[in-house]
Amino acid sequence: MRAISVEDLKPGMELARTVVNPDMVVILSEGTILQKAHITRLTFLNIPVVYIKDETDRAMEANTSSGIFSKGNAFVKEYHAVVDAAASIFEEAKNGEVPVEKTETIVKKNLYPMSRRSGVIDYLNTLNHMDSGIYNHSLRVSILAGVIAKWLHFDREKTDDIILAGFLHDIGKTKFTDRLLNMNIERLEGEDYTDYIQHTVDGHHMLASLDGISEGVKLAAMQHHERMDGSGFPFGCTGADIHEYARIIAIADLYDNITTERMGYVRRTPFSAIAEITQNMYTSLDPTVCVPVLTHIKDAFLGSRVLLSNGEKGTVAAFPNDFAALPVVSISMDEAVDLNEHPEITITEYNPR
Repeated sequence: MRAISVEDLKPGMELARTVVNPDMVVILSEGTILQKAHITRLTFLNIPVVYIKDETDRAMEANTSSGIFSKGNAFVKEYHAVVDAAASIFEEAKNGEVPVEKTETIVKKNLYPMSRRSGVIDYLNTLNHMDSGIYNHSLRVSILAGVIAKWLHFDREKTDDIILAGFLHDIGKTKFTDRLLNMNIERLEGEDYTDYIQHTVDGHHMLASLDGISEGVKLAAMQHHERMDGSGFPFGCTGADIHEYARIIAIADLYDNITTERMGYVRRTPFSAIAEITQNMYTSLDPTVCVPVLTHIKDAFLGSRVLLSNGEKGTVAAFPNDFAALPVVSISMDEAVDLNEHPEITITEYNPR
C-alpha cells in the first residue's frame, strides 16, 4: 500500500483504503478500481492523497491460495467462495423462483460453519465495504444470525433455520427496480418509501407457498422491520406479535447496516452499532436478544485497536459496566479515556492501518 497524490492517479489503480470526507461520509470504498470519473470526483472534492494497492499487496492476495494466510484471510476466502452461489440464488428469485434446496445446502455446508468460527465478528468487519448486491448484505446477516443463535444456545436445527431466515430476509428486494436499489434509504420519501416498505410483504409472499421453509423464516421476511414498540413496518406490530426470528434478524440487520461501508453514507464503526442497540434495547428492540448480544459482542472487541476523533490511537481495554454503550480506550500505560464520559471524542476507525 502506498500513498499517492490525486493528481498522479491513473485509471485502473485500486484503492487500498476507503476515502472519506471531513464529515466521515464515504466517497469511495476500499477495493474500488479507479476510473476517470472517480479521479475527477476526487479532484473536485479537493482530496489531496489516497492510498492504492501496490505489487506487495497483490502478491499477498495471490498467495492466499498457498495456505499461508491468517485465519481472518481464510474466512474472507471462504466468504468469497460462497458469494457467487448466493448471487445466483437471488438471480433465480428475481426471475420468480426461490431455489430452496440450493439455499439450504449453502446454509448447512457454508454459513453454519462460518458462523461458528472463533473471531467471526472481527472477520465480518473486514468485509464491511462489500455492500454491492442484496446477496452480500444477506450473507452477512445470515452469518450474524448464526452467531446470535450460538449466544442464545439454539440447537443445530434451530440455528440452521435462523441462518436461513437471515439469508432470505430481504428476498423481496429482488423485485426492486435498479433505481430504487441504488438509492440512499435514509433519503427515501413518498412513492419511493412506499415501494421500499413493500419488500417485506413481497418477501413473505415469495416464501409463503414454498414447502420445507418454516413459518418463522417466512415471518422474518415480513417482520424484520417491525419494532417492539410498534414503530416499525409494514403493519406496526408490537411485542409478542413479532416472531422470535424477526426480532433476532432485526438486530443482525441493524448491526450490518450500521457497520457496512456505503458510498454516500456516514462511515460508522461496530461501536456505533453497540451504542444504538444499547439505546433501543428496551424500546424498539427485544431486550431478551439484546442483552446476550451486547454481552458477547463487547467481549469480541476487547484488545482491538481504534483511531479516535482527536487523532490518537488506542486499545479497547474494557467496558466500564454492563450497560455502557462505549468502551474505555487505553492510550498509553498511563492514560485511558472512558468514551461514555467524553462524548466529544468518538471512534472514527476500527483496526486502523
